[in-house]
Amino acid sequence: MNTTSPRENYLVISAIGTDRPGIVNELAKVSSENNCNIVDSRMTVLGGEFAIVMMVSGNWDSIAKMENAVASTAEKLGLQVHIKQTQPRSTKQSIAYSVQVVSLDHPGIVHEIAGFFTRQQINIEDLQTGTYCAPHTGTQMFNLDMRVNIPTDTHLPSLREEFMMFCDDRNLDAMIEPARSV
Repeated sequence: MNTTSPRENYLVISAIGTDRPGIVNELAKVSSENNCNIVDSRMTVLGGEFAIVMMVSGNWDSIAKMENAVASTAEKLGLQVHIKQTQPRSTKQSIAYSVQVVSLDHPGIVHEIAGFFTRQQINIEDLQTGTYCAPHTGTQMFNLDMRVNIPTDTHLPSLREEFMMFCDDRNLDAMIEPARSV
């Protein structure tokens, strides 16, 4: 008798469509009905559009059923959907850091910041940006929150100093610090 659990399989689902109540409930219902577990997800409303990226796990039969069920549910909800099987991420020796940036809004900020970390061979794990009006003046402001994985062989004081000089040169208020566990 085999007592080991079946090998987990993973499916990444991304979808976008006009926002309305019930989308999250329907997608969670499809996952539950097909014996899949929502392992990780990001959901947001951008303009009038709802967007989701989620990863589910299950045995191969559940994942195959989920692929078919998501397609029909997406059609019913008016979502454009993309589905891809994947594997768990391999872990490398790194330290999670949190980066926050605030500045006057202008084109190219994300590109410049992403370029800085790319040149350092540092992977961006999560990135969120937004704009808002400054109190009193109404000036359009930009904010960025991201999580990066810094390789353990990186000299952290040098990286921090380079990043702060990079931000000072661009008039970006920034902070980089070890990420808090969630």
